[in-house]
Amino acid sequence: MDDVTFRLATGADAEQVADIYLESRKTFLAYAPLAHSDDSIRRWIAGHLIPSGGVTVASPSDPTAPLVGMMAVSRKGRIGWIDHLYLRISAVGSGLGARFVELAKAELGPPVRLHTFQENEGARRFYERHDFRILELGDGSGNEEGCPDVLYEWA
Repeated sequence: MDDVTFRLATGADAEQVADIYLESRKTFLAYAPLAHSDDSIRRWIAGHLIPSGGVTVASPSDPTAPLVGMMAVSRKGRIGWIDHLYLRISAVGSGLGARFVELAKAELGPPVRLHTFQENEGARRFYERHDFRILELGDGSGNEEGCPDVLYEWA
């Protein structure tokens, strides 16, 4: 995925960002059913997530090719957060996720935190390879899906 550029998402990207989010969630996180309908998620992405200004997309050099990934970051006080990081299924294992994480680290600086589900072993191995350490294991009461989660931090 060397021919990918990163840029801030615009309103015109909302449909593709939602496609990436939904495809990835349904493929890799089937054990954590979505708490909202697809239409509701699409409206949230277009009306809230992208306008927040913290969404970066990975765009192939071919302008006719679809976006291949998205990441949403935010800051709460002195702590940076990776709120969402999803790739098209075809981009998983390409190194694109690592490039997104490095971008987040550079943009936010330490500490950077994120949540993932305890059952998401692939994501857990990925984040731990990128020097994120477990801060807390949750019982699922803090997320809409009700699934046990993990709070990670890179410091």
